[in-house]
Formats: sequence, C-alpha cells, structure tokens
Amino acid sequence: MSLDRHLDVQQRAVELLLQLLEQERLALAQGRVDAERLRELVAGKQAALLRLEQLEAMRAGAQLKLGYGPGREGALRAARDADCLGAWRRLRQLALRARALNRANGEALDVRLKGNQQILDFVDRITADRLYGPNGRPLPGL
Repeated sequence: MSLDRHLDVQQRAVELLLQLLEQERLALAQGRVDAERLRELVAGKQAALLRLEQLEAMRAGAQLKLGYGPGREGALRAARDADCLGAWRRLRQLALRARALNRANGEALDVRLKGNQQILDFVDRITADRLYGPNGRPLPGL
C-alpha cells in the first residue's frame, strides 16, 4: 500500500475515534449519565485505538524498511518524498485534536467522579450515626 493510501486509512481511523470521543463528550455532559452508553463508547474507543496502533506499527515499520529512520523526522521525510506531506499534516492535526478531546473527556469524568464521591461522603457522614449501632448492625426500628 502506498504511503498516501496508508495515511488516508489512518486518517479515517482517527476520524472514527474523534466521532466516538465527541459522543463520549456529549454523554458526559448529560445531567444523568447513561452508564451502558459509556461502556459501549469505551469499547468502541478501545477497538479504534487498537486499530490505530496496528496501522501506526505498519507505517513505522515500512518507514524503517525504506531507510527513513524512526520517529517524526523520518515520517516527515517519507511523506515529503512520497509527495503526501499534506495528508501527513492533516493526520497529525486530527491526532492532536483526538488527544486533546480525550484529555478533556478524562478531566470531565474525573470531575463527575469526585462530585459523586463528595455526595457519598456527605450521605455517609449524615446517616452513619443514625442508621447503625456501634456493632455495625442496623438500629432497631429501621
């Protein structure tokens, strides 16, 4: 497969990941989070990331076999020589956008988890003395 074609395949894979990340962002923004939907999105993201890993390993391997050296510099030289520098730059921009969105989603999830933990801690503090005796058993009449 030509580098241009391979970059196009990678770009479509990153676009799929971006769609999943955007859906995750919207799901996390809801007042009541649909846990089943989040599980589906996480599974989809994992599959998309695995596919991207495979594609990147193939591209990096071909880059080395062709003598371009490892890393971004080798990839840039290979793209320039194959006359697909534009495709390479578009792919990099999409990947950077996916990374930023994934990070933002992680931060949103962290905020929600901390908020939930604070609520649980509060409920525990106000009910612990009233629901259970010193032996940990429910008080009579409850």
